Amino acid sequence: MKLLLAGLVLLLIVEINAEWYTFPIEAVQGAWDMAQAYRDMRKANWKDSDKYFHARGNYEAAERGAGGRWAAEVISDAREWSNGKSGGAGDTEEDQEANRWGREGGDPNRYRPAGLPDNY
Repeated sequence: MKLLLAGLVLLLIVEINAEWYTFPIEAVQGAWDMAQAYRDMRKANWKDSDKYFHARGNYEAAERGAGGRWAAEVISDAREWSNGKSGGAGDTEEDQEANRWGREGGDPNRYRPAGLPDNY
């Protein structure tokens, strides 16, 4: 119940421009895109690919619409906040730049490391 109430309040705060019924669907789909990018990053285990997967996850989520953009921003900010709290804040600003680049529709391949297999 508290989660539902928090979600409704959040919807009012972000001033949704989309139809009320598409936003939650887009948010769930965007969260799925972010999770898929994370799974691919773990599976690829490729040196210097972190920024690429950040940008790709945000890009794909944002392509879903306002809900996807919102989910990408919330997930990205939460992840960077938790990294900062656990002492891993070394490249937080660079990660956030890649996150913003992807959310704003920039090509994730800007961050693609050389040699990363094409299936990513």
